Amino acid sequence: MTDVADPLHEAHKRRRTGGRAGNKRRGGPVIEQMPWRLPVNIDRPTEPLTEEGVVRLDNACMRILEEIGIEFLHPEAVEILKRAGCTVNGENVRMGRDFVREMVAKAPSTFTLTPRNPDRTLTIGGNTILFGNVSSPPNYYDLEIGKKVSGTREQCANLLKLTQYFNCIHFAGGYPVEPCDVHASVRHLDVLFDKLTLSDKVMHAYSLGKERVEDVMEMVRIAGGLTHEEFDATPRMYTNINSTSPLKHDYPMMDGWMRMARRGQGLVVTPFTLAGAMAPVTMAGAVAQSLAEGVAAVVLAQVINPGVPCVIGTFTSNVDMKSGAPAFGTPEYMRATQMTGQMARFYDLPMRSSGVCAANVPDGQAMWETEHSLWAAIQSGTNMVYHAAGWLEGGLIASPEKFIMDCEVLQQLQRYMEPEICDVSDDALAVDTIREVGPNGHFFGVQHTQDRYETAFYQPFLSDWKNFEGWEAAGALWTPERAHVMFKRIIEEFEAPQMDAGIREELESFVARRKREGGAPTDF
Repeated sequence: MTDVADPLHEAHKRRRTGGRAGNKRRGGPVIEQMPWRLPVNIDRPTEPLTEEGVVRLDNACMRILEEIGIEFLHPEAVEILKRAGCTVNGENVRMGRDFVREMVAKAPSTFTLTPRNPDRTLTIGGNTILFGNVSSPPNYYDLEIGKKVSGTREQCANLLKLTQYFNCIHFAGGYPVEPCDVHASVRHLDVLFDKLTLSDKVMHAYSLGKERVEDVMEMVRIAGGLTHEEFDATPRMYTNINSTSPLKHDYPMMDGWMRMARRGQGLVVTPFTLAGAMAPVTMAGAVAQSLAEGVAAVVLAQVINPGVPCVIGTFTSNVDMKSGAPAFGTPEYMRATQMTGQMARFYDLPMRSSGVCAANVPDGQAMWETEHSLWAAIQSGTNMVYHAAGWLEGGLIASPEKFIMDCEVLQQLQRYMEPEICDVSDDALAVDTIREVGPNGHFFGVQHTQDRYETAFYQPFLSDWKNFEGWEAAGALWTPERAHVMFKRIIEEFEAPQMDAGIREELESFVARRKREGGAPTDF
């Protein structure tokens, strides 16, 4: 990772010399960004499956559940499903399709997540599409360091500041980078404290055993100034679990899943199925297996607490058959996401997908693969997009430059979904203005343009639309370098959202007590 591509080496040189023009302070906000909103996807979803294809894929999913079964590596989960009428053989659980359909039908098609700031309440489902930050990479990369390094708490906090700062990021996923300088037994306590004090957006809990889930639920409750009854009354946070493909759910994730289900919090299940390795090499087979693994977890949640909100996720991609490495943003990934979206609507469940890439640095490959996956999210009717900003190296690296570059894309996609672009009112059709200008004039000076020129088109905060000479005169900064300058300014000027002093003190006290008690075990 120390051998960075030549253009990035040149960018480092320019930042130390002529590139300093990009560091000049202009006053005012770092960027003029779009306001906070919950984007609505106005496009018809892309549906690659025929009606027969949907039926066949559903039948394959149900056959897996009925004939092959899913292994639940949690004795209590097995016992719950056995009592509900499933066929159990050791850890293997098989469930009939009528029972599956009855249970899945209990999950709501839409629900809300209400964080400590109710103005940041999210609607999950319907045509709403929401974006979250990168989650869980163990490593960090930025242009100043110039190489891949293990994540730290400071780097994690800085990425959380970006999560709060950008209005196009709607929820805070897992650790935006693992703070490897904090012991794993107390890492969740420090990161959640940072999350809750640096952001007022919807929070996530890792389902990695009893202590982590219970601690995070309690910290979210404290931060919201809620009683236990108020916390349980409506979803305030969420978890995401991955199956252990093929066909298994492990103990710690199931344990967290069940605890969150009992308290009515948001549940997202995302099988991580790589076609050709952990699932069949055909995308239809991989999607069928993924659906079976996900639906099985939804069934368990509904048996525990009928009506608890569940989201079906997809992380179905393919491997590089030459090396075995995961590939992301591929044509197959896009189609698998679209197919899963079609099936999520068939089951009337909200859907989660991701913004992902296999690139190692914030370069062209990183952006085209990420944008492919983001377009697949839009085309599939996704409701929650994980890892929408900051992801590199197949999820092994978090990058602030990539985070900001992705936010530029996210803003453009949000603008694309605004219905006023497709306005066909008389005023928008502008026939009278066309008549006024005629064949020999221009539209720059007419009143119709003057009334709209400031808001007619998307204005980028990172893209550079100058010609080559203008770009060169401004310091010749490549896109990642401009993003790095912006990152530094955002961190320098960041202001955390307000929190009541008493609530902050209670959070600090809770973290200190749980650290004295040892935090959470590091083996399962």
